[in-house]
Amino acid sequence: MSNPVPAPRLLHFTAAFGAGSLLSLMVLVNGTLAAYGSLLFASWVPHLTGTALAIVILLALRPRRAGISRPPLWAYLGGVVGGVTVMLTSATMNTALALSGTIALGLAGQMLFSLFADIRGLFGLPQRMPKARDYLALALIIAGSLVLIFLGGAA
Repeated sequence: MSNPVPAPRLLHFTAAFGAGSLLSLMVLVNGTLAAYGSLLFASWVPHLTGTALAIVILLALRPRRAGISRPPLWAYLGGVVGGVTVMLTSATMNTALALSGTIALGLAGQMLFSLFADIRGLFGLPQRMPKARDYLALALIIAGSLVLIFLGGAA
């Protein structure tokens, strides 16, 4: 029998909202770097900065290793996916989509892939069939994205 999922708390909502805010700031900074340099430059700067900060934090905290087992090979694709994501968002932010359109469509893509991952039980997660409210939320996000992109500049 599976463990029940704990109810979300205010901290969870606050952390998710903060992560979304930081994502918007990251896309803005990376897009600005791409405008003054190249897409590769806009991808390397945050990754090298993040690597340096991670090394400093690891040296300062000296955490113990969680276990001796190796993570699955697909877990190492996070860096590749992150690099491609930075380059794509940096490129699209400097187009007619602008920052808000890039973030809105990115959110729609994340939700669509998340629903697919839930249905298939990808990455070792339990299979979960989406409910009607999940599809309604996706439809509203896509509709809002389209309004933002096609009607947002008319104001």
